[in-house]
Amino acid sequence: MTTAAEVLIGIGEVRHTRFRPALNRFAYPTYFLMMPMRSLRAAASKVLPRNRFGLISFFDRDHGDGSNDSLAWVERLLAREGVTDATGEVWLHCYPRVLGFTFKPVSFWYCHRPDGSLAAVVVEVNNTFGERHCYLLNSPGLAFGRELQADKVFHVSPFCDVAGGYRFRFMRNDLHPNPVDSRNHTARTVARIDHHDAQGLLIQTSVSGALAPLTSGRLHAAFFGMPLMTLGVIGRIHWQAVRLWAKRVPFFSKPKPPDTFISR
Repeated sequence: MTTAAEVLIGIGEVRHTRFRPALNRFAYPTYFLMMPMRSLRAAASKVLPRNRFGLISFFDRDHGDGSNDSLAWVERLLAREGVTDATGEVWLHCYPRVLGFTFKPVSFWYCHRPDGSLAAVVVEVNNTFGERHCYLLNSPGLAFGRELQADKVFHVSPFCDVAGGYRFRFMRNDLHPNPVDSRNHTARTVARIDHHDAQGLLIQTSVSGALAPLTSGRLHAAFFGMPLMTLGVIGRIHWQAVRLWAKRVPFFSKPKPPDTFISR
């Protein structure tokens, strides 16, 4: 397993397709961070500002319970849920703050065993109402490339009922190479979420990108390439809501959030 202390930056795209009751699809460029949180506990990044302002920065309180040590939070979560073997690296795939602002629709905590295998994945979801919920995935056979499932319990979009379930699939070829695609030496990650309801597949969403060590040059290139990325994320969410409203997709009122912060 790769345990380098350096932060990675992913340059790629977000893709989204809704199939019913009206087709609506979009794709747009994005960048994100892939952070080895336990390595960073031992040696901080020399490039990425943490818990302080920067063109691009990371703040622990944007995750979990809002404390200033997000890794300690996820470690407590795993211990409380009986996941005792995730003592290897913990990689956090998330959006950074840009000029001090952020909105993180979804972040992924990949929690490894010492041998590099996946012990658990924590999918951390935020909605535009300021609410947060986490799905803990640690079923038998958990691994990159395998489908994982969870019931949907958290309200995300007013154009989507809290019903059905998610099917997740994750890929990280620099840690877990795919022998079928052994010629591809570019480090890449893909996180895919399919939402199924009683009628079948409703929404497909993915975020993917090529990974590279975060250098000062790459940080500045990402910032100046998309200096308003956070506003772009929020703006695109609202623009797609307008498109769905224009297509007369049914509207669902926001229900109460789940009684528990974690679902499995």
